[in-house]
Amino acid sequence: MGHDAHGAPRPAGVAAPGSELDHDLDHDVDEVIAAVLTASRLLVAISARALGRTAPSLTLPQLRTLVVLDSQGPVKLAALAGALGVNPSTAMRMVDRLEAAGSVTRQANPGNRREVVLSLTEPGRALVEEVLAARHTEIAALVSRLPAGERAGLVRSLRALTDAAGEPPVAPRPAPPPESAAP
Repeated sequence: MGHDAHGAPRPAGVAAPGSELDHDLDHDVDEVIAAVLTASRLLVAISARALGRTAPSLTLPQLRTLVVLDSQGPVKLAALAGALGVNPSTAMRMVDRLEAAGSVTRQANPGNRREVVLSLTEPGRALVEEVLAARHTEIAALVSRLPAGERAGLVRSLRALTDAAGEPPVAPRPAPPPESAAP
């Protein structure tokens, strides 16, 4: 077992910054890809569990649509499709389903009556908050099990990854209040 710069023990298999193993991992794209794919699978599973507990009839793509509308505010269909990475007809079908469920509204753009502006309804916004709070709770429990030193490296790495993808950052949210026990 090695030691870090502060003399604390470093678990076996964890490279010291600047070490040969650290340098090898920087250049071993396959290892990075495998780690990202594994983390991706974990995060999708967390999202699916949060969705299953709070809104079992909603799909992950529908949740993504609601989250985009929540974060970007009222948008035109083309902008929503672009943010989702789908064509406008696919986005329109998604909006049709979400509108029928009462989560999204369409309104004519006051500046151009031929355009439609999409926005969340209050129930849609509440649904997003509920699912994101459930996801936050599970991720918080997982992250709390990481040693503090690992958290800093994780934040740097995840920010680098999301920056490379052009994904806008999510503002830190306070932890949701604990659920009150039923009497």
